[in-house]
Amino acid sequence: MQLTFSELVTPPPLNTLADPAAYRGLYAFHKYWGKKPAEPMRYLIQQLCPEGGLVVDPFLGSGISALEAIRLNRRVVGIDINPAAVRLTRMLVSPPPAALLHKAFQRVSAVVKEAILDSYATVQKKPATHYVWRNGMMEKVWLTNGKRCSRVELQPSEQDIALAERFESYQPQRLRAPRFFTNSRINSSPSLKMKDLFTGRALRNIELLLAGIDDLPVAEQEPMRLALTAAVGQMSKMVFAITGRGKTTGARSEKMEVGSWVIGYWRPKQHFEINVWNCFERRVQKLIKAVAESESAHITAKAGQILTVCDGDADYAILNDDCLALLPQLRDKSVDLVITDPPHGDRIPYLELSEIWNVILDEEPPFESEIVVSNAKERGKKTLAYNEAMSRFLEIASRKLTDNGFLVLFFNARTEASWKFLGSFNNSADTAGMTYCGCFPLVYSAASVVQDNRDGALRTDYGLVFSRAAAASHSLADIPGWSFTLPTPKE
Repeated sequence: MQLTFSELVTPPPLNTLADPAAYRGLYAFHKYWGKKPAEPMRYLIQQLCPEGGLVVDPFLGSGISALEAIRLNRRVVGIDINPAAVRLTRMLVSPPPAALLHKAFQRVSAVVKEAILDSYATVQKKPATHYVWRNGMMEKVWLTNGKRCSRVELQPSEQDIALAERFESYQPQRLRAPRFFTNSRINSSPSLKMKDLFTGRALRNIELLLAGIDDLPVAEQEPMRLALTAAVGQMSKMVFAITGRGKTTGARSEKMEVGSWVIGYWRPKQHFEINVWNCFERRVQKLIKAVAESESAHITAKAGQILTVCDGDADYAILNDDCLALLPQLRDKSVDLVITDPPHGDRIPYLELSEIWNVILDEEPPFESEIVVSNAKERGKKTLAYNEAMSRFLEIASRKLTDNGFLVLFFNARTEASWKFLGSFNNSADTAGMTYCGCFPLVYSAASVVQDNRDGALRTDYGLVFSRAAAASHSLADIPGWSFTLPTPKE
């Protein structure tokens, strides 16, 4: 079953590209690093690929490009080396019915909910919703008072402390050991373990959820496991406490609020431990709601492989592999639009940051094949190899595009080497027979707490448009902020 929305298949007004809406529905279900707003994806696919044409995204990421292409009746091939990205996208482009999701959740609930909630039992006969920890000491216990968005804050009792200590020695039984590298930029090291990122109680409860999910019918397992990956960050020690300001307004506030897992494996001295069942339930209900609201209008899209999609015998192929290995399988001059958000040098080490998700999914990603620049010296992922791989990508893509095809590359950079790469990429595109058409700023609906504002970094990403035709369509030049010159580093 494939979902579509009438309001999402009409051309978005150009002003929405400069002021995109917040993520909603299926797009809001899962946090994914570097997720792009849907409006520019939708607009570019509509403008640069004919209906029924072929869209290719070789660095698929969150899957927004694939979902937009299918909704707009374009065929799509999406590729990513990250198993978590591919499994998430496959579910988003063909989600199970809301009724099946509800049934799966009820089955998991019947098996493990009581045991999980018991691990948060308090003397007040209610399960705790949150604990506030500082330097390994429990400071506060939060309970709900039965009213929406309202809480009771208590000092921890002897029972609260004893219960936490009871589970602290728990060792994972189902989860494989994570693979981390020496990367100070994201606070990771080879010695980092799941026990460093989660309390023993959280790990025990995550494994109870996994056991309950594994007992489900096969069709129900994948969405529940993906819901767990979507929730797992809030189950960790990486959820910081916001103090001294409002979470949404930024104005000074005396009220402590719950932060979120941000990029990297930073464990703040003061952090939350959040009830695992509550985290999981909220994420599943979010998915059920998104699917249920969309089921009144749906189309059927057929999954296939690269050649069946090229030949029109299938609608989409979502594939887990190195794009340099799979892109050559595309028929020459068969692709109308390559639209992608590749790794921008060393800004986001996607596989390193996705390791928790891949642990939950029991996947072992091929770190050695990732196209990225990593600060982890033992990975040997240097700028020269990155540039060579991206040049190889460009050479392959240019052969696969039709004579009127387009390449859209989303870009940002923070290092001199990355800026040099942009210039060389432009020269290589020209050599490959593609003309640089122009660029536009990619505006986000909300600022990031980890916005990279170091010297040389752009304040926004940019969409860079290349074409095998003489010039871009006039409609692109109407995009707010459009420029016919290459973007330059900020002052």
